[in-house]
Amino acid sequence: MSLNRIFDIAGSAMTAQSLRLNTVASNLANAETPAASAEEAYKARKPQFSAVLNQVNDEPASGYSVSVTEILESEAPAVARHQPYHPMADADGNVFYPNVNVVEEMADMMSASRNYQSNIEVMNSARQMQERLLSLGQ
Repeated sequence: MSLNRIFDIAGSAMTAQSLRLNTVASNLANAETPAASAEEAYKARKPQFSAVLNQVNDEPASGYSVSVTEILESEAPAVARHQPYHPMADADGNVFYPNVNVVEEMADMMSASRNYQSNIEVMNSARQMQERLLSLGQ
């Protein structure tokens, strides 16, 4: 595998982690958004990743890259809170809130951030190896 290929792989992983951070931010931003019914309540979202085998023409595979196949919505039910004086309360006095677990989202955010940083280090190491390789001829 060429050193240039490392940049493609790390770049695709960084793109995937960036999208993961965006979904976490969206989940956290909507964590306390009220809704009048369970169906209208915001549902937590998670990206689903897959490894894509990179093969150009009939050449042997040159490695994998990361792809986001879809963004899945959580199947967990919305959280009902009894707030009879809330303007969005239903006939029973319940207001529905998203199924977002803030602690889980924060852990996801830290994991995505560290993965992103790790891929930056991979790219920096590959760049340094290329610079050293160029300096061998001097």
